[in-house]
Amino acid sequence: MAGAGPADLAVHAGIDVADAAALLESLRDKGLAAGGPSFDALPPDVVLGEVLLREQQDLEAARRMVASLSEEYRTTARRRSADHLVEIVVGAGALRQRLREMQDSARDEILWFCRANPIAMQGPENTEETSALTRGVRYRAIYERELLEKPGELDSIVEAIKLGEQSRTLPTLPVRLAIADRALAICPLVPDAVRGLGEPSAAVIRSSELLDALIALFESYWERATPLFPYGAAEEPDRLLLSLIVAGMPDKSIATHLGVSKRTVQRRVDRLMDVAGVDSRAGLAFQAAKRGWL
Repeated sequence: MAGAGPADLAVHAGIDVADAAALLESLRDKGLAAGGPSFDALPPDVVLGEVLLREQQDLEAARRMVASLSEEYRTTARRRSADHLVEIVVGAGALRQRLREMQDSARDEILWFCRANPIAMQGPENTEETSALTRGVRYRAIYERELLEKPGELDSIVEAIKLGEQSRTLPTLPVRLAIADRALAICPLVPDAVRGLGEPSAAVIRSSELLDALIALFESYWERATPLFPYGAAEEPDRLLLSLIVAGMPDKSIATHLGVSKRTVQRRVDRLMDVAGVDSRAGLAFQAAKRGWL
């Protein structure tokens, strides 16, 4: 009912004028009406939409606080006993939960070794990364080349890069690894050769010489890895194509990701080789780096 005063509402609703006045005042206090003594209804979608957004933000803040408190508890327990420097987690569900908690509580940086055939979490399932990138956490990820050929993985990586992830690739990686704030690492223990023989397990490693060694391992591989989709490449077709070529992706996988035929990919590569004045893909990659195309 729009433009109603207490008397109007009392007649319309069949209640006392005093009760109608109190009801209108209550609606105004809740942001659902404006004015007085004649009150106008406000659009519910606007008012309630803001309320729902605030509740969603409060829920997200509470989730991060729980993750932070969980990690603080584990850190305190570690101080009480050296046994807590390394904790064993068993089961894909438990491992997935720890990876999510690790990202929710991260403040500065996440380092990833992303091998093919993940054991706990596929790339597109990692919604925590989006939240962490949005609040300013830096991500550096190295992907095994085989992983890039999995359905949906490249699209997921492109979206992460647009949000700020730094991505590189190598033919193979030695282990699966995630490191948060150089203070906590998660490293699965079961090699691929024996996967499927039991529940996956992982070591959760806190500040120690072992953690320092894992950080050094990551940095050594980061230096030799090939940048994947340098800044702007994900939005520019030729730079994106060059980036995939330099990363060693086969034409069929490139065609699938770009949504074109394999023959179209080959024609575009030939055109880029003509522009670069070379007759091989190795020469194209060299010229692309020399001329700053990537």
